[in-house]
Amino acid sequence: MRRRHLTVIEQNNVTGGVSYWQGIDNQSLSDRNGVSLADYIHAIYGFIRQAKCKRVLMIGCGGGTLATMLSRAGVAITMVDINAASFEIARTYFAMPDAVECHTGDGVAFLRRNARRFDAIVLDAYSGGAIPGQFRKPSFFALAKTRLARGGIVLANVLAADDDDPRPDDIARLMKTAWRDVRILDADGYVDRNVVVIAGAVRTLRPPRLLMAPARCARSIARNLKGLGYRAARG
Repeated sequence: MRRRHLTVIEQNNVTGGVSYWQGIDNQSLSDRNGVSLADYIHAIYGFIRQAKCKRVLMIGCGGGTLATMLSRAGVAITMVDINAASFEIARTYFAMPDAVECHTGDGVAFLRRNARRFDAIVLDAYSGGAIPGQFRKPSFFALAKTRLARGGIVLANVLAADDDDPRPDDIARLMKTAWRDVRILDADGYVDRNVVVIAGAVRTLRPPRLLMAPARCARSIARNLKGLGYRAARG
């Protein structure tokens, strides 16, 4: 087996924290109850709750912490991932509820064959540290728009190596081909950070705050969320 395909689950016996690695990709980090310890997950959760979304499609599972948190808040979750093992890992180690509807396959193919509409679509899919190519095309966002309910939003988690990394702005430009209103939630000055790019009915959405406190690290996550803000696109 190639090293980059190794699956590792780490549990801290002192704190109860759980981490899921798929090769070089860190898929999830949570407290003992499945609540995420990642700032960007709490940012996306805050946007979805602020927008009062009831039906959410998630492309990319990881440890399913966002699905766990939203499901506990009464949101109906449909999840798509090419790795069926991720669903079992999410349920076994990250407390993802059975109510989360899971589908194995490609997110683009799922959208093409399913006409259901969602209040939010979350893109959080990575392979080898990059968003797969099929999600980095105008055609993907055009398709996603047809599956959004009126007043819906699309959110993408984008990794940025530093302030000069063009990837978040590239995704924002792709979203602009489908939506007029696009926002970038970011905090300059940090390396290897997560940037949330959001499009659709975003004009009234404020930068989110901590709404579901984890059993540990809650203060640092709340502080980090307060440091996030909207910025203009670059380039």
